[in-house]
Amino acid sequence: MDFKERVYGVLIVSDSERFRSSLSSVLPESTFSPIVAVTDVAAAKRAMLEREFDIVMTDGIRADDRAAKLAVDACSDKNSVSLLFVRRELYAETIAKVGDFGVLTLPVPSSPQAITQALDWARAIRERLRRYEKTAQTVAQKMEEIRAVNRAKWLLIDVLKMTETDAHRYIEKQAMDRCVSRLEVAKGIINTYK
Repeated sequence: MDFKERVYGVLIVSDSERFRSSLSSVLPESTFSPIVAVTDVAAAKRAMLEREFDIVMTDGIRADDRAAKLAVDACSDKNSVSLLFVRRELYAETIAKVGDFGVLTLPVPSSPQAITQALDWARAIRERLRRYEKTAQTVAQKMEEIRAVNRAKWLLIDVLKMTETDAHRYIEKQAMDRCVSRLEVAKGIINTYK
């Protein structure tokens, strides 16, 4: 298990200076950096295109559906964790809309302790997402290798009239003899015979 310290990039989206500064005050720079604060959804979308943020904190106090949509988009399209702040009277309605998308919703006002606890949950969720990203990347690389090896085998079968077993054995032996991956051998075969 990896217990190393991580630093999390944070995007704060609110047109309220008071809201932005109160959130910034509970984000220690040793754990959260950079902290980027923007005033509207359009600026948030631009910021999210420029870089990835681990945590997106959105001010939905004005019951603006754009804020809720941004929070959902950050969870869906990016590997970010969203915290959406809403007025207490809108909490149940909002959680019903965004809860299924993985958005963490907090009622306003919330104590600094509640916000810190939500940030701890967000960090835990982000770490889980990191592990899934690594697994997905490994699976994608393995699939690329399988596709390339299969294509190379079919080229060897078609051009050199090898059997599938011989083509497979040839690729394996080339990889072992040259101390390279099967993917590299397959790419070489594809480039040679296509």
